[in-house]
Amino acid sequence: MVDNTKRRHWPIILSILFLALVIFISLSSGLQAILFSTDHHLPWEGHRIAAGVIFIGSYLALSIGKIPGLSIDRAGIALVGAGLMLASGALGLEDAYKAVDLDTITLLLGMMIVVASLRLSGFFAVVNGWGRVNAKRPLILLCLIVAISGMVSAFLVNDAICLVLTPMVLELTLALGRKPIPYLLAVAMASNVGSTATITGNPQNIMIGSFSHIPYGNFALSLYPIAMIGLVVTVILIAVVYRSEFSSNARLEAPAQKIRVNRVLVIRALLATVIMIGLFFAGVVPAKAAIIMGGLLLLSRRVKSHRIYAEIDWSLLLMFAGLFIIVAGAQHALITPNTMTAVGKWHLDQVPILSALTALLSNLVSNVPAVLVLKPFVEVLKNHDKAWLVIAMASTLAGNFTILGSIANLIVVQKAAASGVVISFWDYFRVGAPLTVITLVIGTLWLWL
Repeated sequence: MVDNTKRRHWPIILSILFLALVIFISLSSGLQAILFSTDHHLPWEGHRIAAGVIFIGSYLALSIGKIPGLSIDRAGIALVGAGLMLASGALGLEDAYKAVDLDTITLLLGMMIVVASLRLSGFFAVVNGWGRVNAKRPLILLCLIVAISGMVSAFLVNDAICLVLTPMVLELTLALGRKPIPYLLAVAMASNVGSTATITGNPQNIMIGSFSHIPYGNFALSLYPIAMIGLVVTVILIAVVYRSEFSSNARLEAPAQKIRVNRVLVIRALLATVIMIGLFFAGVVPAKAAIIMGGLLLLSRRVKSHRIYAEIDWSLLLMFAGLFIIVAGAQHALITPNTMTAVGKWHLDQVPILSALTALLSNLVSNVPAVLVLKPFVEVLKNHDKAWLVIAMASTLAGNFTILGSIANLIVVQKAAASGVVISFWDYFRVGAPLTVITLVIGTLWLWL
């Protein structure tokens, strides 16, 4: 019993010791910068060592989502890492301000306001009610969930869509007397696959759109076919793996449900969404279109602004800001001409190589950090637009490999657990792993050949 207790405490002790070491190295580096240098070129390459330790420590903590022994989340980890980059002297305050990509933050904020307005208006409740009426067979219900989750996530940030759809699908499947797990997997996996299609589908694509300046229509034209094929594969794999659920030809009958909806608000939110998407395709900068429409939706007599603010994932915005600074500090201190030459030998201009590296990195450190790590190496490639499309495709589809592959997956799993439905690692992996491999092969071949 005592031995078991000691084993449980060892990860906590080691993580705290490592954290203390990171803080000590960071502060020592910053003190050296003050005492011995005025131009940030420290003796003994102290700033490089500090930046490397902070970068590795931050990404390790972000990959597991916590620091054992502390009550801190990913947003807090990113903020601490950013602060240590500044404390170490690896990055100046002005450079840190410049490192935060405001286009990405603005677009995410605008999209969150639009999705919040749709939810509070009752739009998603209407969609749920429509599903109750039209889902006459289990396989039809699966197809509807995949189509709705995938198509809506293609234009609106998939994390927000999973937050909205998960409780609705859970309630609907239980009301119909079905096993909820395969349908919940459909929400998560279809949202990942569908979000591949456009710049506004997920956080990493939003960043890529800001970095690459690829027109919204061109981005969608290149990746939408991959997303559509991927959604079909998603239905097939879930139906095969959970064939006992879908081999039945039982007719589904759900009890009638009274839907509370404000038609004026639904029409208003839908109109704003359609106009916003139209502006995207018309060539308006996505961040500009999203924040304008989001701001206009706040002008309401029926919905108080604080209700919309409560729907916004402020911690995600904070995490992004911190990540931008962490990566900028590492790039400033660690990436030298020799580093660029060495990485150049990896032939990242080859689609299969870049796709495989992106997928691997996305599963090691998560997709958003992976995109930021790859950014300096993509910018020097001749055809960087193609490279960014490959990264968008691979980093998104790789998110289906395990439960930890994307924030959308974690949202679905945590929401389900809160209602007493446990999705195990194996429940997810036995569908997600083959789905990831198949869709990555399809996406790689589509962009390569």
